[in-house]
Amino acid sequence: MEKRVFNLIIVDESGSMACIQRQALTGMNETLQTIGKLQEQYPELEQHATLLTFNSEHLNFIFDNAEVANIRLLSEKEYCPNGCTPLYDAIGVGIARINALCQPSDNVMVTIITDGYENASREYNLPMIKNLIEKLKGQGWTFNFIGTDNLDVEGMAREMSIDNHIKFKQNDEGTHRMFEQARYEYALFCECAAIDDRKINFDDLDDKKV
Repeated sequence: MEKRVFNLIIVDESGSMACIQRQALTGMNETLQTIGKLQEQYPELEQHATLLTFNSEHLNFIFDNAEVANIRLLSEKEYCPNGCTPLYDAIGVGIARINALCQPSDNVMVTIITDGYENASREYNLPMIKNLIEKLKGQGWTFNFIGTDNLDVEGMAREMSIDNHIKFKQNDEGTHRMFEQARYEYALFCECAAIDDRKINFDDLDDKKV
């Protein structure tokens, strides 16, 4: 019997991400390709990908619970940074979408990437997000918060009850290394899912600051 893996990727598309627009687009495409390769490496894991980009103009599900066969590379027109940062709304809406689809036996990895603090949410607030994440962590979900080095990434992650976090420099090299490390974490997550181990220790990977 195949096991299902839900990969939820939430990426900031606010105006300040414009300086790494190309790098972010490349990184998202490489991450999607990694999910496809992990499907090949672990055929017993049925991979699903949901990619949500967000700003104050929209919350855009570029992929919504897509199976590997339906994943394609993104074009430049599909990632155009502008507006503000409704971080909590993006997390809340993304989590709700996956929670409605998955079963307790499924494996869920949530990756959140941002270069800014919350400043535009209307539906969710910090206590709501923290409570949701704590509840879902108790059900075996894995969360990873990734932010730029102008942010208190560790503090933001802690406020939301997220244990795993990466801080990266908002330039070509830093963005490339961040996505590279994120892909390593996807590989480790799937390795653990294949053996029914939900106690994932990302600290075994390279330095958490890239």
